[in-house]
Amino acid sequence: DKHKTGVYALLTGHTKEVNAVKFYTLPFSYGGSRHFLLTGSADRTIRVWRRQDNKSNSTSPGMTSIARPTFTHVTTLHGHESSINCIAVARGSELFVSGAADGTVRVWRLKDVKGENGAAANMIIDCQLVQTITLKPRFFALALAMRTLGGQKEKEKEYEKNIEAAPPLVLAVGGTRTTIQLYVMQGGVEDVQEEPRQFELKASLTGHEAWVRSLAFTDMDVERTQSQAQSQLQDFFLASASQDKYIRLWHVHAGDDVAAVRAKVDEDGMVLGGSLEQALSNKAHEFKAGGSKYSVTFEALLFGHEDWIYTVAWNSDLKNPKLLSASADNSLVIWESDPVSGVWYAAARMGEISAQKGSTTATGSIGGFWMGLWSPRGDTVVSLGRTGAWRLWKYEGETDLWSQDIGLTGHVRAVNGIEWEPTSGGYLLSTSSDQTTRLHARWERGGDSDDGSCYSWHEFSRPQIHGYDLNCIASLGPWRFVSGADEKLLRVFNQTKAIANLLENLTGFTGGAKPADMPEAANIPVLGLSNKAADDDINADVANEGEGDDSQSTPTAAAPLTPHASALHLPQPPLEDHLSKYTLWPEHEKLYGHGYEISALATSHDATLIATACKASSLDHAVIRLYDAAATTWHEIRPPLAAHSLTITCLRFSADDEHLLSVGRDRQWAVWRRDDKESGDGKRGVFKLLCANPRGHARMILSASWAPILDSSRPRVFATAGRDKTVKLWMQEKGQDQEESFICKASVSFSNPVTAIDFLPVVVGGGQLYLAVGLDTGQISIHAFAIEGLGEVGEAMALPELECPSKAVYAAGVGGRSTGKGNKWMAGMSSPWRVRIVLCGFSGL
Repeated sequence: DKHKTGVYALLTGHTKEVNAVKFYTLPFSYGGSRHFLLTGSADRTIRVWRRQDNKSNSTSPGMTSIARPTFTHVTTLHGHESSINCIAVARGSELFVSGAADGTVRVWRLKDVKGENGAAANMIIDCQLVQTITLKPRFFALALAMRTLGGQKEKEKEYEKNIEAAPPLVLAVGGTRTTIQLYVMQGGVEDVQEEPRQFELKASLTGHEAWVRSLAFTDMDVERTQSQAQSQLQDFFLASASQDKYIRLWHVHAGDDVAAVRAKVDEDGMVLGGSLEQALSNKAHEFKAGGSKYSVTFEALLFGHEDWIYTVAWNSDLKNPKLLSASADNSLVIWESDPVSGVWYAAARMGEISAQKGSTTATGSIGGFWMGLWSPRGDTVVSLGRTGAWRLWKYEGETDLWSQDIGLTGHVRAVNGIEWEPTSGGYLLSTSSDQTTRLHARWERGGDSDDGSCYSWHEFSRPQIHGYDLNCIASLGPWRFVSGADEKLLRVFNQTKAIANLLENLTGFTGGAKPADMPEAANIPVLGLSNKAADDDINADVANEGEGDDSQSTPTAAAPLTPHASALHLPQPPLEDHLSKYTLWPEHEKLYGHGYEISALATSHDATLIATACKASSLDHAVIRLYDAAATTWHEIRPPLAAHSLTITCLRFSADDEHLLSVGRDRQWAVWRRDDKESGDGKRGVFKLLCANPRGHARMILSASWAPILDSSRPRVFATAGRDKTVKLWMQEKGQDQEESFICKASVSFSNPVTAIDFLPVVVGGGQLYLAVGLDTGQISIHAFAIEGLGEVGEAMALPELECPSKAVYAAGVGGRSTGKGNKWMAGMSSPWRVRIVLCGFSGL
């Protein structure tokens, strides 16, 4: 995508992790789309999605109109008894296969359904289970590869002429054993009166010494004999990748003669680094299919990876086949065959060369590549790693080099908290169970849209890479934030000059005057746990250390690498290499006091107070602790605030910082009022309980939010959301005894538990409040309420299903900058594995 817009749709339906995805094209259709997407999941089902091509998609201002296909669910296949691991398809065949952890491979036939008028029936697909292969000796299939035998283009033309004809197929199965099994299905016309065609085991390929993780067939451009040319037969390769760190190539030859081994042996009897006896087992496995004879022989052993190899993939160039491999050693390798000698060699290597084996992401390591893919034209490769980043490399013909370009980044586990930059919404912070905090901002640049501008959202910094799952985050102005994790303390971080300059140059965010003591950069010391500030001149000091000393230096531990601020002088958003190494924020302070994991966190709008809570099952720990962020000592303001009996799930300061709202698992909400004057000792941030409702909801309360204040004379309003599937709006009132309390004025029911809510921080049109609501099922909607009486105004605006997550929305944050027209606000919604930013329009702003 040249516009770098990233994810544009989410397909929801599976109830557990999706383990396999595969695009598939039917060889024949009655006029409907022939293009499908097959997805296999740990929920033991396969879902079939049909592609629909659209002329154009509605886009936001600054975004060029792009025609993007959509996929609609048409059927769900059941049959496997355990998690589905892999799916394989073959061009020119209506069959596809799936492998699962139940020890079976299942073969499915997908057919288009003819409608009454002869055209394709409306989104109806006929899918039948053709065969169940029980793998013997028993093992789990982790990799499948399937293709037609013979010339594929010729077979496709033959199939179009006679849709009842089917080409012969070869299926390779690998998994939790060291062997690769080859199955063959004979071609021909299916006769309903006879037994249906079945896959039969024809060969077992040996050689690997560990589990087989990936298999891939390709076409191979070879010199054909006259008889081969007449029969339209064609040779091809099978590549297999294993946890033994090796790739094996197998030559499938069509014809009566057996293909000769092309691997070259050097003077020492070595074949590509392995001994001839161990590396080459050149037994020819022969079988017949479609009236022709085939043989499978070992072709080459490729080595160079230093860890498990997860995937192999061939490019689409038949005349110059290249193989892409992705490994846990943090590298991608492109393999080519020398046209003269026939020896396969590593033509390009991308990724990371790490001197520290077993490095984690906390030290800047990418943690291995899980997947490698070619683009259709073969000039781009992408990889997916454990940090959640899709890395992208493009081939430059002028330099004959592969250069890294902007990819996609994101969290890999549940996103538990988000926070907009408070002064102007210049960026969005998110924190996750993947133990990272990330900063997202909008990259603005010239483009070809209607208004001459273009923008896209990217990750600009990874301030915190932690050793605990992160639960919550809150901002302390444009240059500082505090986060809480599955530990008993909180950590405060300061932004660096390098990140501030990067945001200013690429996003236009300035944030006002920068602090005089802003550090240049940050790093994690060797054997250290906390980010430390590091200036550019430290390297020079280390280099000059010991000059003038005639004595021999004593060997010491290597000094930690200090990232330079110059590494972030970039014309575009940082790449994954920059994010994982050069964008940390130094840790400024630790806040102690809680006895269990941090569960909730909030900061006052003037950035002087921090309110925190931890997981609790007793009154002693279900307290709110306040910290003075304006003091240099960061001391706790005692005593802690006690009202709840179980874990506090959400804390919120009112817009004027005069009230603090807390809700918890005990179904109770409590409102605290600031009472600094009565403290008598000049302390800031003294709060006293104003009122509480021990039965605010029928079940636990999960989220809360204060409504914006139109003027100081109006009563305060807040909303609460609970697992009882309701959102309640509460308004401040005074009773006959002049005691203040909050009365429920409105209640909105939903079909599922409500997990996150947040008010738009301004009143719209002089009298409307807008509330964003996220449900346990991932549905997101925006509701309008009249400020007078809190009655709901109009119908709720629901986000399209393609833009909603598949699981619970854990946090909601409405804010951000307007788009220049004055009526746009961005709403950030966090959910498992993703942060969704939605552009909303509100008339009357």
